Amino acid sequence: MLDNLNTNTIANGANGLSAYFAEQFASLTPAKVLVALALGFVVGLVIALVYKKCYRGVLYSPSFAMTLVMLTLITTPVVMCIKSDLSLSMGMVGALSIVRFRTAVKDPMDTAYMFWALTMGILLGAELYVIALVVVLGIAVVLFMMTFIKFTNPNAFLLVLHYDEEAEYDITQQLRRMVKQRRLRSKTVTRAGAEMTFEVRLDNKQDLVAAMLNIDGVHDATLVACQTEAGA
Repeated sequence: MLDNLNTNTIANGANGLSAYFAEQFASLTPAKVLVALALGFVVGLVIALVYKKCYRGVLYSPSFAMTLVMLTLITTPVVMCIKSDLSLSMGMVGALSIVRFRTAVKDPMDTAYMFWALTMGILLGAELYVIALVVVLGIAVVLFMMTFIKFTNPNAFLLVLHYDEEAEYDITQQLRRMVKQRRLRSKTVTRAGAEMTFEVRLDNKQDLVAAMLNIDGVHDATLVACQTEAGA
């Protein structure tokens, strides 16, 4: 009798386990998950590649590019799990609402790339594969066009000069000849001399530092790459 009881217990456990897996895979099969993750990886790589090619800042961050891939991969299975369960989706929204991200975004475009990755993960998780591929390719083309055709600007630099006050006129004239886009950021005058900082935009690799040092009265010149917002 004890043996029969143990046998029935094992059988009930096996049936319960089978029913559990059947319920889990009723609308979400491993094949669907693998296909969605594979497409998410490909789409994430496309976003990361576009970010790398279109990046115009000072220091490119490979870790942020990897983050874009991971955002797409992570969002995809989350959406696949909650799309058919209303209670689970509401709980997930509540859980995510208390999350606070402390990482500062240095470039506003980085935020756009993050939303792009999240959007692609949502589309893939909803199994809208064709729409996801069309959207990622369309946005990539638009970003390339904006970066290389319409909104390509000369590289921004800060030119720091230490000089005698008598050389200021020659410095100004030389800058007018060599640099079309320039702006005075700061000027400091002391008993030992003067210092000026210009924001300049250079189209080509002209030797601006050497030209400044050739002016009598200029003690040193430093050219530092910088990243500024349009119109700042």
